[in-house]
Amino acid sequence: MRTYGELFRTPEFSAVFFAYSGQIAAQTVSGLALGTLIYTATGSPLLSALAMFGPSLAQLIGASTLLSGADRLPPRTVLTGMSLVFALSTAAQAIPGLPVWVVFTILFGQGMIAALGGGVSFGLLNEILPGNGYVLGTSVLSLATGVMQIGGYAVGGVLVTSLSPRVALLIGAALHVIAAVVARAGLSDRPPRASGRISAGETWRNNVRLWSDKGRRYVYLSFWIPCGLVVGCESLYVSYSPRYAGAMFAFGAFGMLVGDVLTGRLLTPRQRGRIGVPLLLLLAVPHLAFAWRLSLPAALAAVMLAAIGYSANWVLQERLISLTPADLTGQALGLYTSGMRAAQGCGAALAGAVAEVSSPSTGIVASAVAAVLSILILAPALRVTSSLPVGAGDDGDR
Repeated sequence: MRTYGELFRTPEFSAVFFAYSGQIAAQTVSGLALGTLIYTATGSPLLSALAMFGPSLAQLIGASTLLSGADRLPPRTVLTGMSLVFALSTAAQAIPGLPVWVVFTILFGQGMIAALGGGVSFGLLNEILPGNGYVLGTSVLSLATGVMQIGGYAVGGVLVTSLSPRVALLIGAALHVIAAVVARAGLSDRPPRASGRISAGETWRNNVRLWSDKGRRYVYLSFWIPCGLVVGCESLYVSYSPRYAGAMFAFGAFGMLVGDVLTGRLLTPRQRGRIGVPLLLLLAVPHLAFAWRLSLPAALAAVMLAAIGYSANWVLQERLISLTPADLTGQALGLYTSGMRAAQGCGAALAGAVAEVSSPSTGIVASAVAAVLSILILAPALRVTSSLPVGAGDDGDR
């Protein structure tokens, strides 16, 4: 499968695509609205930031307790139910006078559930698009993410200023309902990929099983650590250039879209297997230019070039699938995405701490240097796993 036409002619992919796009649009609009609402109520930049990005950290807890359900629950039921839960909880956050602690309790619950949703969604995608189609499909979902985020922040900003944050939250809830309808109507009633009990203990045992294999372990670390550190660089764009931070994020989103098209559409699996490490280095190295005071065009070019490296995500996901038993695919991908988001939150905190005692440019460069060093340390083992045949993963160290 090499073309977008073939992709959208595949049964059920369109339903996954539109349901996923609806969820991203809903999360973007409601996240901006909630961050604005919390800042207006508390005057705290920290609480406002946590309202927008804090749920990502809760996914780590969800990955430790709920992920066994990613392969043991019917995908259509989970994705439909999750969207409805998000719709109700987002609408609840729009209730006037709701205490801040209640808002964050709801956010915490949403973050935990999102960990299960990531595993279910990408595990289902691997069933719908086996082999080479998976990377093309995930790259298209990444394109949808970029477009929905850019459009969602733009539309959300208009809604928040012209109407109110609470109205924007209700619109976000409505988008979640639409995503639920699309998932229910467009997906077939597939059985779970695995049988067994769903529990925190089972989740933990399977996570240990996934982590025990050296090949999978290096795939996880090779994206979590550099990606988290580079997101730390991005978290300082606002303080580096308050006036042009929006342009920097927009150019970064464009670079990410370019990388997804090049990696998912134009490269063969063999070619992708060779460029994982170079893409990771591309993700970090351009940020080293911030050691100098860059002109705006140079800063935008560096940001856009670096963001192309995010397509390493799909290269490593493809490799992870080849090293994972079929009955653990959903949990493996859920652990991958949840760990990535937790690492991003940690990277932002570390970069912010460095910038607090020095400067934003120093924080960006320090995070980029750390990312490059981590890639160089992990690269030899990652190259070894890339030479393994598909399905070569086992349950012990090699």
